[in-house]
Amino acid sequence: MSLQELQEKLLGWATAEPRKEWLLASRAEYFGRYGEPHEEDKSFESRMNGMLDAYLYDFHPDGGEERTIERFLASQGAVLGPEELAAYRDLARNVHALFEVRRIKPGEIRLREVFSAGDYDVAERRQLVGLAKGDLIEARLLPFEGKLVFSGAFIYHPQAARKRVLAEVKRLKKIAAREGQPVDPTAFLARLSRMAFKLERYRNVKLESIYDFEAPARTGS
Repeated sequence: MSLQELQEKLLGWATAEPRKEWLLASRAEYFGRYGEPHEEDKSFESRMNGMLDAYLYDFHPDGGEERTIERFLASQGAVLGPEELAAYRDLARNVHALFEVRRIKPGEIRLREVFSAGDYDVAERRQLVGLAKGDLIEARLLPFEGKLVFSGAFIYHPQAARKRVLAEVKRLKKIAAREGQPVDPTAFLARLSRMAFKLERYRNVKLESIYDFEAPARTGS
């Protein structure tokens, strides 16, 4: 079964009528943090994919401990074949983070997660237009057939914002180290997303005024 078929099967189960309330709750939560896209937005498709990714792989229905994909496995595991079951368990171990592009070569992109400094090699046959070494992207990496591949959700941050973003990452890591706590990048990813969204929508506003980490963080775009 292809990755697309696996995801369509999972999505079909997760969006069926008995689970519509989960989807609506996840959607409201995600757009409340990331900003809600409109069809005319350039990043509309990618952001909608991000919302669905968050529902399938991050959301905890009814506030429980299990994520949507784990609920799926608990419900459907007995009727899944061994290969399907293994594939879904792999997908449950996906990685969602802010990455720095370290190397691009035919068929593969090396990424570095900016908080942990862990490296990931992603299989990518397409030539991603505009992507260059040093770029910062929010992405989700899906394990499939022994490799990592991109999901359909990306948020790009301009090269001009790179130093500001990495400086804020460094500051957050220092605070976490001082407090003896691991860094939770969830809120930071959402804040960066809103910044990228604002830059997309308000071309007349200077980048420095948008990627301003001294300004109070706000929800919405």
